[in-house]
Parts: sequence; structure tokens; C-alpha cells
Amino acid sequence: MDSTLWAVSVCVSHVCVCVLLETDSPLRLSLSICPSVTQDGVSYEVRRYDACKYVCLSLEGRSFDQVSGELQRRLLTYMSGGNEQGEVMNTPIPVIFTVFPRDDGSLNRRLVAALRIPLSFQISPPTPTDTSIRIEDRPGMTVYVLQFGGFAGESEFRAEASRLTCTLGDSAPFQRKQYLCCSYDPPIKPYGRRNEIWFLQDEP
Repeated sequence: MDSTLWAVSVCVSHVCVCVLLETDSPLRLSLSICPSVTQDGVSYEVRRYDACKYVCLSLEGRSFDQVSGELQRRLLTYMSGGNEQGEVMNTPIPVIFTVFPRDDGSLNRRLVAALRIPLSFQISPPTPTDTSIRIEDRPGMTVYVLQFGGFAGESEFRAEASRLTCTLGDSAPFQRKQYLCCSYDPPIKPYGRRNEIWFLQDEP
């Protein structure tokens, strides 16, 4: 799961805008305010991603830690040729898990995993052989992003989501019934790991 990320900063009217170019990503461009916003000692970004197709898989009845690895493996099987056309695709990162928090911050036992379909397959994605896997058109989104390192499971993602919630407070309009947990690295990578929490901005 390898993707090259290039950042180019351009200053316009004293605002520094960072253009992120992901070579394997169908999104191609996302915009992020640079440097990160720092509030109460916590740094976060605001990014915009374009609409595109994702390959998705969901499960209910088990916890994040019980099913996240299984969902990721099944999506990677699809990307690695486990589809009716036998197409082997580059795997854009990150793996995106949609979670649904309860009022106390704990997570409902429902999890949706997704990978962006590579650019060259966006128009006509290969048909999954796993009937539980679906191709989904997702709209563009603006997200508040908090990055952190280490190995991340449910407790780590919940802790970072709580930090971002406290940092944003009532100053930012974001969805509170769901958020996205993003993993950029394979399980075998021992250090230098990257994880992110994405809060979806409420669209006007």
C-alpha cells in the first residue's frame, strides 16, 4: 500500500495554501490550510476532497478491533485481483473506517471500511466477486483532520477523536453522529506509523 504524497505551498494574500498531490489517488488534488491550525496545544488541518468512487464493506455485531483487520484484508483482496475482471490495482491510501459513536463516546458495533478506487478505474470499477463488497459514489467532503502515530485500535482512535472534539468545540460545524478513522500503514510496519481522525464538516 504505497502512495507518494507531494506538498506544494503557495502564499496568497498572506494565507499559505498547501496543495497535496497523491500520485495514486483519484482525488489528485486536495486543499489544506498550511501550517496546521493549533488550538489549546492541539494541531489539526482542514482538507477538501473531491467526489469519487470507493470500494466499501460493512459489518455489524462486532467491535472495531474484532473486525477492522478482516474488512481491510477483504478490500485488499478485491484490489489485488479478487474481482470478476481479475484486475490488479494500485491501492490508494488511507484505509478509511467510518464509525458511529454513542453519546458516551463508545462506538456502536457497526463499521464501514472503504478504499478509494484508483483513477484509472473510476469510470468503470471491476466487479467484486465478494457479494458483500459494493462500489459506492461518495460526494466531495471537507474534513477536520487530526494526525497521530503508533499502532491504533478503537481506544486510540476514540481518544484522538475526543481530543479533536474538545479542540474544535462549538467553533466548527462538524457531524457528530459519525467520523472517519484512517490508517496509512500495513500492520507489519513497526514505526513511523500514520493515523488520522477525520471529522466531516457539515455542508451548507
